Amino acid sequence: MNLNENVLVTGGAGYIGSHTCKALAGYGYHPVVIDNLSTGHRELVKWGPFIEGDIADGTLVKKTMEKYNISSVIHFAANAYVGESMENPRKYFKNNVIHSLHFLENLTSEKYTVIFSSSCATYGLPEKLPLDETHPQKPINPYGESKLFIEKTLEWYHRIHGLNYIALRYFNAAGADPDGETGEWHDPETHLIPNVLKAARQQTPVEINGNDFPTNDGTAIRDYIHVSDLAEAHVLALEKARKNDNGRAYNLGSGKGYSIMEIIKAAEKISGENIKFVYKSRRPGDPPELVASADRAKADLGWQPKFSDIDTIMGTAWQWMEKN
Repeated sequence: MNLNENVLVTGGAGYIGSHTCKALAGYGYHPVVIDNLSTGHRELVKWGPFIEGDIADGTLVKKTMEKYNISSVIHFAANAYVGESMENPRKYFKNNVIHSLHFLENLTSEKYTVIFSSSCATYGLPEKLPLDETHPQKPINPYGESKLFIEKTLEWYHRIHGLNYIALRYFNAAGADPDGETGEWHDPETHLIPNVLKAARQQTPVEINGNDFPTNDGTAIRDYIHVSDLAEAHVLALEKARKNDNGRAYNLGSGKGYSIMEIIKAAEKISGENIKFVYKSRRPGDPPELVASADRAKADLGWQPKFSDIDTIMGTAWQWMEKN
């Protein structure tokens, strides 16, 4: 680890990005954030300089990298809603693919290390569970396709230009910083756990998209991983990739799945409220179940999730919501 090294974090004013900035600072790095604030929040940039702008702005990116002597990048900046990607695929291919390609134009040399925020959505419908990194990648929505495209791009840049990289495919980020310094803040909010907790606070019904999945209670099952555990994994991946032991992808998940109904019951437990719900139709592109095998990340990166039991996830998310 190079203490006091500057690390560029694209999308660092967002949910996972801001937690990763805190983790970087805890390891002795200086995070430098570029974010256009389309979904991020200036208030969540607390651990280093902030540059407002778009990653597709080559002049801005080059000036920032020169000013702060950047050699390592953690790339979050992207749109990240499966449902929206099915309604507006152009937005996803423009922002997640074209803008990322413009950004990567500045990084095609052996000088740079890139940690890429990818997704389990690259796998598509699971052929086996839990999902490991050898599972075929057959996305069933434009969001997953956009992430897979950049994964493949990085692999070719690695082969041809010597670009150091690691792709992190994570499952459902959840929870909030245990110290309450940052948390989930989306507008509109589409993620299940904050919406369920909001329903508990406001005594409004939560919408469940589908109750006819082939699961025990008919609702979809997902693997929830605490955002602080995700953040630490990004720093561990950065340190791994900087040693040129890279060019791999890693799943980040807890290895345990919870149905939507189980999440509602966990939210009722932490909030002390009864939560109403209504069933809606399934969303296009939603698999019935997604659960990770994260054995590779644990073995190669030394990653050990500390906060990803469901009670801690719910407790920190509830604490953040009550505070903010």
